[in-house]
Amino acid sequence: MKITDIIQALDLKIISGQNGLSNEIKGGYVSDLLSDVMGNATEGQIWITLQTHQNIIAIASLKEISAIILVKGSLPENDTIEKSNTENIPVLSSDLDTFSIAGRLFDILKME
Repeated sequence: MKITDIIQALDLKIISGQNGLSNEIKGGYVSDLLSDVMGNATEGQIWITLQTHQNIIAIASLKEISAIILVKGSLPENDTIEKSNTENIPVLSSDLDTFSIAGRLFDILKME
């Protein structure tokens, strides 16, 4: 499944990283602890978090994460947007809380 499919299904707002919207999604990961994501997330996952600083892009790039969803209407810092565009890692936003967006993403991906 492509990120564009997830955006449409979950009504996500595209913040940055538009050049990476054709990335494939192989699963999801939910965590706000950067060391947890670094140690446990895998390539091709979409990461759900409330973190907004540029370190999320560094970790997403390191782990080859396909995209990041920010919850509760959070918006990234300007340097995060710049790094997202440079690394082609889409940063998306949802007004939903973490529990709700994770549940919906799970339902979409399990049907895949």
